[in-house]
Amino acid sequence: MLELMEVLRADPDDRGLRTAALLRRSHPFDKELQIAGLVHRLGPLLRLSDEVVTVGVAAESVRPLLGERVARLVRLQSPHHPVGAAAGHHDGGDAEAAASLCQARDSAAAADLDAGVLEDWQPLLELVAAGAWRAGPPGNALDPLGAPRGSSGAR
Repeated sequence: MLELMEVLRADPDDRGLRTAALLRRSHPFDKELQIAGLVHRLGPLLRLSDEVVTVGVAAESVRPLLGERVARLVRLQSPHHPVGAAAGHHDGGDAEAAASLCQARDSAAAADLDAGVLEDWQPLLELVAAGAWRAGPPGNALDPLGAPRGSSGAR
């Protein structure tokens, strides 16, 4: 969790924070959607160049910590992913949530919104992570970021 917070602090324009704040207002009961809005810019913050690869890496990097749905929503917000009725069978039923994420992402880019501070989101990040942990990892999941420094095996 601490590593994720450090990466999110590197967002120069706080667009992820503003996206999450907009989603908190429009979807107050969908905590996973709000967290997807917060972490959707993780790929660019990791300094990857290819946008399609960036979204995929961002989605896979949050999957072990924040769960399948958050990862799927991050992947679906890619401009290269068709969101809508045609994509409904591939998105686990989250086409509407993904469209809301895209709309909030685009609005956050143009908005001059005071979204608070990142530390305000840590309890919700921990809550969603605890829910993802209870649900268990998908079968045969690997951590795309590899084993933590100083460890001799996979997490």
